[in-house]
Amino acid sequence: MEQVRPRLFVSRCLGFAKCRWNGEVINDDFVSKLEPMADIVHECPEMAIGLGCPRDPVRVVRDGDRYELLQPATGNTYGAIMERWAEDYLSELEKSSEPLDGFILKSRSPSCGFKDVKVYDSLRSDSGSKPGTGIFGAAVLRHYPDTPIEDEGRLRNFTIREHFLGAVWTLARFRSARQKASMKALVDFHASHKYFLLLHNQKEMRFLGTIVANHEKLPLPDVFQRYEQGLRRALARPPRYTSLINVIQHAFGGFSDSLSKEERALFANLVEQYRDERIPASALLLLVKSWAVRFGEAYLLQQVLFEPYPLSLVEITDSGKGRSY
Repeated sequence: MEQVRPRLFVSRCLGFAKCRWNGEVINDDFVSKLEPMADIVHECPEMAIGLGCPRDPVRVVRDGDRYELLQPATGNTYGAIMERWAEDYLSELEKSSEPLDGFILKSRSPSCGFKDVKVYDSLRSDSGSKPGTGIFGAAVLRHYPDTPIEDEGRLRNFTIREHFLGAVWTLARFRSARQKASMKALVDFHASHKYFLLLHNQKEMRFLGTIVANHEKLPLPDVFQRYEQGLRRALARPPRYTSLINVIQHAFGGFSDSLSKEERALFANLVEQYRDERIPASALLLLVKSWAVRFGEAYLLQQVLFEPYPLSLVEITDSGKGRSY
């Protein structure tokens, strides 16, 4: 499998600098493992707009029909400044010849958070709050609606982490194919990702196949553009566990007649164990891959389904929340 390096934005406080409001840095194990394998862009929005470190904390508050960034200790507001900076900063990132493949934002941060940020009901210090987004996080969602975006807290969930890593590495491989600027590169990409795309979205996988066929004889840049749009739609959501069962059974069908009765029974038993959440997907994938090796199934062995991202990033630990799909 081609070795690629995803290009990611990561909140600077997640291991890159002491820029938290209290002057600390968060040493996140996942980000530390990811750093040598990816090209990382990092920034701290709060320091970028001139807030020092350490600093009095800020909070997101609802001010009429807009959101404000309030520093309760001083009464200063920074919402407009943060919004202008975020728009300028993200616009510059979008102009880069190397687009971002994903974002890892600081969870619940009033600037970077994109989920579960406390949004206070008013400027009053005793107001209640509801979950929402941070000022910079909201801008990221607007500018990058089809790009994988997560925070370090959610990435402790095994399913979310698997989906994020698979998506960003797939987008990085697509960037590599696009840079080769040939139809063969796109055909090869689609062929090697067929089962992975089938796992995520069967409808989009088939649509992407029609784009690759290019019956309309579109110019190559247009073909890549249309393919990227469909690819991002296909990767938008984690696949359901039933989708993996369907894909595995599809792959299994290619050599099931060559297996013994006992081997077929073993496969059926493991499928049921996976369905009941007693074994991980990797157990099924490894078994099917071993049979693909045994029977010399070259097409199956080239599928990124078996290793959508580097094995060194595989972690079986989980936050304990279980399946999120």
